[in-house]
Amino acid sequence: MLNTDVLILDNIYKSYREGQGRLDVLCGASLSIKKGEMVALVGPSGCGKSTLLHIAGLLDNPDKGHMHIAGIDASLADDAARARMRQQHLGFVYQFHHLLPEFSAWENIAMPLRLAGISKRRAREKAEALLAQMQLSPRGEHRPSELSGGEQQRVAIARALATDPSVLLMDEPTGNLDPHTAADVFSALIKAVKAQGIACLMVTHNMELARSLDRMITLKDGVVEKLASSTAKGKKSSRKA
Repeated sequence: MLNTDVLILDNIYKSYREGQGRLDVLCGASLSIKKGEMVALVGPSGCGKSTLLHIAGLLDNPDKGHMHIAGIDASLADDAARARMRQQHLGFVYQFHHLLPEFSAWENIAMPLRLAGISKRRAREKAEALLAQMQLSPRGEHRPSELSGGEQQRVAIARALATDPSVLLMDEPTGNLDPHTAADVFSALIKAVKAQGIACLMVTHNMELARSLDRMITLKDGVVEKLASSTAKGKKSSRKA
């Protein structure tokens, strides 16, 4: 059977120096996410969620362990190769939209495409298609200051999707939004991720949102554990994730 795991972290270890001692954050953490699968990473502050997300996004190096992204072994990649993998295979959405204030919505979405060498015409066409997907076509010429919070975050999601990433990594993507707006943004996000078959890992404290995803996982003692969710009734918690 064809392996559809797009993101694989296998036996990841990560420690930091803390004074004269050492803080062990990840102690053999493993996870895999398939194409089109959305996984919520939940847990208390300080359990290692951000560390795991940064390692998955090639923004930090593990001390030990193996990583594969879209079938590519990232474990021994040098800085240049990691940068190429981020550009070609990864998309990022954060709690704050980080849109460039001097550019319009479509220009913000087109920015990663332009940086990748795509022509302005093709980049704009892709940006406008993503604006339509996010139900923002009338707002394409507006700058971030002229958009609502929910519109700004949908533009940020569209920007993350512009390069057709294999993996989408999100850190509290609806954390700055009111519940109604967060629901609208999340609905648009799910449709986009499923339509494009992206493997998605989302860090969130919103348990209602987390339970609506395909799976929930957490970190306990530096190891990934699976949690029961409303979409997996009857399944018991497991250390396999």
